[in-house]
Amino acid sequence: MNFLAHIHIAVNCGSDISGNLLGDFAKGDPSGRYPDDIVQGIKLHRFVDGYTDAHPCMKNAKCLFPQHLRRFAPIALDMFWDHCLASRWSQFSSQGTLSDFVTSAECNVRERYAQTEKNVNYPESYVRVTERMWQYNWLESYARLEVIELALERMSQRSRRMAKLAECFTYIQQNYDELMDLFGQLYPDVLEASEEFFHQMKIK
Repeated sequence: MNFLAHIHIAVNCGSDISGNLLGDFAKGDPSGRYPDDIVQGIKLHRFVDGYTDAHPCMKNAKCLFPQHLRRFAPIALDMFWDHCLASRWSQFSSQGTLSDFVTSAECNVRERYAQTEKNVNYPESYVRVTERMWQYNWLESYARLEVIELALERMSQRSRRMAKLAECFTYIQQNYDELMDLFGQLYPDVLEASEEFFHQMKIK
């Protein structure tokens, strides 16, 4: 799952949005480095990633890519799952329009940052990426498939090791309907498992 799904899962669970976004940037054990609710958000993010990677639907989705791209497929699929969620928002969310949801999430994250920035050492990459995310409205733009193609192309240019990532988009296009169906099976399971995990974490 990528940014939009992690934010949606956080809101669905009643978890801290900033913590769930920090899951991609905070390394090691976050305990003691962030407020407790942010730590719980980071742990929820990590649970979602692990649960998604191990889900049978994810394994079926990776099989739609040729062998030489299988190691890159999970990265491409994380981006594509956000497209699935954004383009079918009303099917998976009862929290108003996608635009309203994104506006509310941005306000929440900015307020949380303003409250804690003097006491919390946020990774510079987190601050930089989230600022660009709001500035360029990444989350709503994921509804357009060409944005996913552009994002994968840009990611593929970051290093020689990631160069083949851009090739994954061809197979996303070719298997679009099947991948969309797999997301429809995967995401409700992710939401249910995330709620259970977060509930258990809160009562410990």
